[in-house]
Amino acid sequence: MVGLNAILEPGMLVRHPDRPDWGVGQVQSNISGKVTVNFREQGKVVIESARIDLIPVIDP
Repeated sequence: MVGLNAILEPGMLVRHPDRPDWGVGQVQSNISGKVTVNFREQGKVVIESARIDLIPVIDP
């Protein structure tokens, strides 16, 4: 099954569903099921697409 993470591209804004305290993050890369996101309050985090579905932010 292909999740929503498959459409994420560098520059897009997202939130982590289990870590609202991290704030809004900006996608840095999306390669081979690993999405690298730079979160405002947490810094750079690599997310495994198979484990976590990030939430796109349309209007931050």
